[in-house]
Amino acid sequence: MISSQLSRAVAGFDEIIDSKDADFSQSGLKTTSVIRLTRLAVVEDSILIGAIGEISAARLSMLKRRLAEWIKSG
Repeated sequence: MISSQLSRAVAGFDEIIDSKDADFSQSGLKTTSVIRLTRLAVVEDSILIGAIGEISAARLSMLKRRLAEWIKSG
């Protein structure tokens, strides 16, 4: 889930995408936002209408690693 409610971010886990970040413009976001790893869902691709943008490969890799470490620790 992506949200502009930065106060909902879990420090050290969720990821803030700041409007000053190098990959912000390609994200398609309009304002600084948080990727809430704590609010992930699995959905059928058929219900997705489209995409707004993307994050850098480096950020995606880091988020995958962070999520995998959290799952392993639980």
